[in-house]
Amino acid sequence: MKKTTADIMVEALVENGVDTVFGIPGAHSYELSDALARRGNDIRFVHSRHEQGAGYMAYGYAKSSGKPGVFTVVPGPGVLNAGAALCTAYGGNAPVMCLTGNIMSHLIGQGRGQLHELPDQLATLRGLTKWSDRIDHPSQVADTMALAFTEMLSGRQRPVAVEVPWDVFGQKLPAPDQTAARPRHTVMDPDAITAAAKMIAAATNPLIMVGGGALDAAAEVLALAQKIQAPVTAHRSGKGIVSDDNPLAMNLIASYDYFQKCDLLIGIGSRLELQFMRWQWRPEGLKVLRIDIDPTEMVRLKPDLGVVADAAEASAALVEALGDRKAEDRTAEFSDYNTRARAASETVQPQMSYLDAIRRALPRDGFFVEEVSQMGFTARFGFPVYKPRQYVTCAYQDNLGFGYNTALGVKIANPDKAVVSVNGDGGFMFGMQEMATAMQHGIGVVAVVFNNNAYGNVRRDQMNVFNGRLLGSELHNPDFVAMAQSFGMRAERAETPEALEQAITAALEAGVPALIEVPVETGSETSPWPFLHPAPHGS
Repeated sequence: MKKTTADIMVEALVENGVDTVFGIPGAHSYELSDALARRGNDIRFVHSRHEQGAGYMAYGYAKSSGKPGVFTVVPGPGVLNAGAALCTAYGGNAPVMCLTGNIMSHLIGQGRGQLHELPDQLATLRGLTKWSDRIDHPSQVADTMALAFTEMLSGRQRPVAVEVPWDVFGQKLPAPDQTAARPRHTVMDPDAITAAAKMIAAATNPLIMVGGGALDAAAEVLALAQKIQAPVTAHRSGKGIVSDDNPLAMNLIASYDYFQKCDLLIGIGSRLELQFMRWQWRPEGLKVLRIDIDPTEMVRLKPDLGVVADAAEASAALVEALGDRKAEDRTAEFSDYNTRARAASETVQPQMSYLDAIRRALPRDGFFVEEVSQMGFTARFGFPVYKPRQYVTCAYQDNLGFGYNTALGVKIANPDKAVVSVNGDGGFMFGMQEMATAMQHGIGVVAVVFNNNAYGNVRRDQMNVFNGRLLGSELHNPDFVAMAQSFGMRAERAETPEALEQAITAALEAGVPALIEVPVETGSETSPWPFLHPAPHGS
């Protein structure tokens, strides 16, 4: 049977386990939209109100589930509008796939000024993704889609893109057989494991730093930490890999104090951002052992020993290589570090009081989606997380406006779990139109908007560093409660941590899209940055 390029592409999605596609239909890709419509029993289509929303939803879906997040947008302005989401997926190591069109195949590169034409869209996509390619004929679909999934899921997972010229989507050929792509396996060097085990055995005060590359290695990382009695810390993406209520877990405040006597830093799936970019200080004689599936990481930050391998596989191999070695229990010592860290973090107010209220209201298995805001920054050390993937972050992009849209994707990937999105007023306004998407598709995210009528971080810097010369940092906002209600959304205002806890609890019980506005006096929030960028030790 002959099938269109679009049909064969959709079959590839189904074969690779994709059950949801986000996006906005458009003329260049009508055939793809129709192919998705005809497979409506296999793939749910969630349409957004802006292309960035579609991209962020795919990111949230992928980041919280580990499964591919797929979105489709029109070429040109659609691709550019979704570009920030692709940047976030790249920085956050998320398996996101962008499917887009292009102008007619014979006009690509001619500069005729066609509808939605970019000078070189494929080059633009390649600059935003791990891998991108074009399908020029239906005979290429099966191989190109298989390669797209392979590249996206192999090694360091990152976004990919496939573009199809307008006229090619509808071309037909006999449909080939398709099977799910198989990610390439990274072969681990056993000699490197032997050397790493010797390095660990020689250490007195090891510290394990985990990042997004260890999200699927929680059990193995914990087994290693228990065996060598090393505390485990994380910054953003690695939160929850070792539960924050485990005696071996340390937040970034506690681990900074412990780091003063650390003699071996073990990075597992982490860029070691805390130690090499934020702390700006390292103890004398420190050795660095890195375990990472991306070999280029060993060049970007050269360790004393690098193991290029899957985090789970390497951690398990290290436990085995260490044999019967069993370190003395140090959890009482680590508890002292955590107690001091908690007391220090309590000085960051009112953020910590509100974050504590959210933690009480959010079920243990619920998802917390941060945003670039005073609450989001504080949450990196002040919000406990108990499982991997339950703290969703934009990684190093720190891009305003990703949070609420991303949270919608998180909820669609995890429909039976509670999802709370924590926003500042500035960032929320980047994507507030997606409240319409939440209502139309019944996506029960609870959005908490902390309204300080400012881009709070910018305003603080202008006040403290630039002698109070304010420019573009103070904001005029709508009535957020009334705005949410205009979409038909459940909405209320909470003016204390206790009221916020009650409002979140009630909204989660209702199971519907909801917004809670929390007024915060402009300029009243304590800066979290002394903990995120502490002064060098001894200074």
